[in-house]
Amino acid sequence: MDWLLPTLIVVLTVLAMEFVAWSSHKYVMHGFGWAWHRDHHEPHDGFLEKNDLYALVGAAMSISMFAIGSPMIMGVDAWWPGTWIGLGVLAYGIIYTLVHDGLVHQRWFRWVPKRGYAKRLVQAHKLHHATIGKEGGVSFGFVFARDPAKLKAELKRQREAGIAVVRESVGA
Repeated sequence: MDWLLPTLIVVLTVLAMEFVAWSSHKYVMHGFGWAWHRDHHEPHDGFLEKNDLYALVGAAMSISMFAIGSPMIMGVDAWWPGTWIGLGVLAYGIIYTLVHDGLVHQRWFRWVPKRGYAKRLVQAHKLHHATIGKEGGVSFGFVFARDPAKLKAELKRQREAGIAVVRESVGA
């Protein structure tokens, strides 16, 4: 039973990180952090993007939690959950890298899902990229994806309200 609480902390942290990722994507990356995120939404030739700097932010969060959970930090007792939270942040980063960069943007491997949840994730993220610029948009999460039909309807509503400029190829 010594493993139950740490495992629960890791799992809850992974789930919480989707909310952290969603909110930072919507309010930071599509807000004051657009300078780093913009090239992710525009065609480019390079393998790396300024947007990849956000991975360093996530790594710093994980490393900080590991440090806080270490047995002794500058003579202060450690906060034991920190190690497990750091592990959850790391696990989310790996999932993000495989799902977003690998599956959706095909930076690491080439596979286009034909059905199931993987297809839904790809469709939802393509709809996220359907807007031009940082305003408006849908599907700011990375692991949980809403129904693409509902996302298309939301994009249509945003376009009609003048909130977002939507690429015509999406048919929103």
